[in-house]
Amino acid sequence: MEFLQDHSIQNKLLLIFISVILGLFIGTEREYRNKSAGLRTFILICFGSCLFTILSIKIGANDHDRIAANIITGIGFLGAGVIFKGDNKIDGITTATTIWATASIGMAVGSGYVYLSLLGTVLVLLVLNSLTFFERFIDKVHKIREYKIAVTDYHDISHCEALFKNHQLKFSLSKQQYTQGNLSTTWIVTGKNTRHEALMKNLMTDDKIIAYQF
Repeated sequence: MEFLQDHSIQNKLLLIFISVILGLFIGTEREYRNKSAGLRTFILICFGSCLFTILSIKIGANDHDRIAANIITGIGFLGAGVIFKGDNKIDGITTATTIWATASIGMAVGSGYVYLSLLGTVLVLLVLNSLTFFERFIDKVHKIREYKIAVTDYHDISHCEALFKNHQLKFSLSKQQYTQGNLSTTWIVTGKNTRHEALMKNLMTDDKIIAYQF
């Protein structure tokens, strides 16, 4: 059974306060991990979604979801702003989906479903923290890196391939560029993290490798 669904000003202020606190919890986790959207962003998202939902219920006498439905559209723009292209993957998707989930928590608070919003906050924090271990485990056994390796001769490409094979790494040549006597190649390499570390040691001491980066 939900509570705080009457129309008193005190209860509405309490709902807004609760939304700020829940946004604070999620924002603190994102701020701690130094993400693009941090503490203030998530507080304002949760608070704003809560307030818009309250206004939608108060103003839209015959259509309570008239204003609240547009929250999703606004959140979509915010989410798109934190997604960007990394070296070999898309970054910011977790932060964008956390923004989306935080807005739903704010809407739940604004609708008076406080217990539901508390459960949602707990679940969001559990997903963001407890699943980190599994992400690290997957990354350890299936690491994907983009290597940029400079060599002097076109035939040295086969030498790079031999290095990858010797370290039992899967690879594909994605780009090559010749500039002033140097051939720059870009490789997408997949394998265990320990094999990547061993490969880097070989690249540093190999006479045919001019330079490399990942």
